[in-house]
Amino acid sequence: MNNKNSLLVELFVEELPPKALKKLGDAFAGVLRDQLVAQGLAEAGSVLTAYASPRRLAAHLTHVAEGAADKAVSQKLMPVAVGLDASGQPTPALLKRLGALGADASAVPGLKRAMDGKAEALFYESTAKGATLAEGLQKALAEAIAKLPIPKVMSYQLESGCELSGWSSVSFVRPAHGLVALHGDTVVPIEALGLKAGRETHGHRFEAAVDPVVLRDANSYALQLQDDGAVIASFEARRAEIARQLAAAAVKVGGGSVPIHDDALLDEVTALVERPNVLVCSFEREFLEVPQECLILTMKANQKYFPLLDAQARLTNKFLVVSNISPDDASAVIEGNERVVRPRLADAKFFFDQDRKKSLASRVESLGKVVYHNKLGTQGERVQRVMHIARGIAEKLGDVKVAAQATQAAQLAKADLVTDMVGEFPELQGTMGRYYALHDGLDAAVADAIEDHYKPRFAGDELPRNNVGLVVALADKLETLVGMFGIGNLPTGDRDPFALRRHALGVIRMLIEKDLALGLDALLQDAAAQFKDIAGFDSSKATVELRDFILDRLAGSLREQGASAQEVDAVLAPLPQRLGEVPKLLAAVRAFAALPAAAALAAANKRIGNILKKAPEADAHVSALLLQEPAEKALHAAMAEVVPAANAQFEAGDYTASLQTLAALREPVDAFFDGVMVNAEQADLRLNRLGLLMSLHAAMNRVAQLERLAV
Repeated sequence: MNNKNSLLVELFVEELPPKALKKLGDAFAGVLRDQLVAQGLAEAGSVLTAYASPRRLAAHLTHVAEGAADKAVSQKLMPVAVGLDASGQPTPALLKRLGALGADASAVPGLKRAMDGKAEALFYESTAKGATLAEGLQKALAEAIAKLPIPKVMSYQLESGCELSGWSSVSFVRPAHGLVALHGDTVVPIEALGLKAGRETHGHRFEAAVDPVVLRDANSYALQLQDDGAVIASFEARRAEIARQLAAAAVKVGGGSVPIHDDALLDEVTALVERPNVLVCSFEREFLEVPQECLILTMKANQKYFPLLDAQARLTNKFLVVSNISPDDASAVIEGNERVVRPRLADAKFFFDQDRKKSLASRVESLGKVVYHNKLGTQGERVQRVMHIARGIAEKLGDVKVAAQATQAAQLAKADLVTDMVGEFPELQGTMGRYYALHDGLDAAVADAIEDHYKPRFAGDELPRNNVGLVVALADKLETLVGMFGIGNLPTGDRDPFALRRHALGVIRMLIEKDLALGLDALLQDAAAQFKDIAGFDSSKATVELRDFILDRLAGSLREQGASAQEVDAVLAPLPQRLGEVPKLLAAVRAFAALPAAAALAAANKRIGNILKKAPEADAHVSALLLQEPAEKALHAAMAEVVPAANAQFEAGDYTASLQTLAALREPVDAFFDGVMVNAEQADLRLNRLGLLMSLHAAMNRVAQLERLAV
């Protein structure tokens, strides 16, 4: 039972869903491995190799035993007082419990006594026989199949190996036609999905040299499939081979050509072919008059082709096809793909030509017939709100020209939604708007803003390229956020259909990275004012709750960038209105937190805050004549020297220097609390000391709430 060989398990199925293939392959192999390790049949260090091709899921695992070792098992029975009577004889309850375990009264003398909490208990010790590989693999395979992240299950009837042929049903992602289970060169007798395990599999549908492929042993799987079956079983190896062939084909075309980089497309194509063969195809140059984004999208999305770009990143009339067959003469395959793509490109050219017959401005009226949201009206009404918000933002920034251009861009930003091209390819909204705006003779800044107002569209995406686009993008995202929060359409734990989290992060990035002189509360209130005629609109949700939502997103983003929760809390607790200041404030707090004096000052600040909460009559007035104790005089003198300098640095925007200057107060603050009774019986002394602390508290919390740093 100690013979350890490699194990191979393969399910041979009909073509699997390509977008889910990699995830299915990894999950199938991972669960198999975990289950075998848990049962003691495989070692924790066993090497797992997952295989996934269009027609198979497989796993290869090294160092798998024929059977698991026996295990000592200790089972708690019951307290001694319950299991044994006064004379030490077993009670009926104990005998019944032993009987359930397959033992009898003869086992009583061998029972172990041990403390269990406060009472002594009886334990039955036995040996559990380790699972055989057949038993363990059967269980592991059932678990692997059950836990597959299947997008949609199919039910189908079995044709053989069942009680009622054609009537017995099985459910799986696709109909399964073969099961292989090899331990070394030995078949493991297991079953799944109505199939009995063997050593036969099948290769390429059309190009396999041998069918079926009879596997010699577990270790020969990948090589035999490649040599005899014309299949590269490994997803990663197949993906790397496609990438290699794409690069080589581009070099062969010449002119500095490179295939377009798209990991998602590469993954999908890898899941569609078993043995890739990259071919170079072309289309008529006249189609290059159409914006390249349209052509690239139709080739990628509809045909799964790889467009070729020249050295200047411009689309060429060449493209690459990843074929699943490798004929001696590939001309028919090339011609077929060129024939298929031509009508697609012709459609794109037709849409582009037709759309340009009408100006963007003439399409704005049609947006009044497009429903945006049943509670928030049409896209036309939405456009009006975005226009007003954009104009207000630009005016706050003090740029009259940007205000006029942003208003125009906001009016036209959604007009391409009613064009034929965007109707066919929704992914091109904004992009086509820019092309049509330029065709209409509009200013480049306005045209760019029409495309850029959707940015940033995802994490790491670039921001709008000019201030006009920045203003319109900010207005568009604020309109969405304020509108949805105002009608209570908030994101839940796993649902965010209007991408409100992404919009919030977009607002944060624009305000911070462009350091815009805009207050968050004012922005939200101005945007909310545009919804005053919407029935059931809740301004409180659209401002207060939304502000908290945005600050929560900001806090999460700052923590992801390495700041501690306490540091982030200290900066955001005072509700900074200009988010552009946050990075500088956070940098100052992080530098302060690293100082030796930081912990003591943060703790003192927290203590001062607690004292002041209980003294509502205090004000920041301090009389030098009422200072009696040496420690309070020393603190007052130190503050007179340090605080003005710290305030000057704060006003100059040097927050780091301001906090570091305040760190000099550590010793006089410590001495004050050691030597001064704040709540003196004499009222004027007490109020004077509270005033001193209030002045200190205000000075220390200008940059951030330092008490939040106290552990």
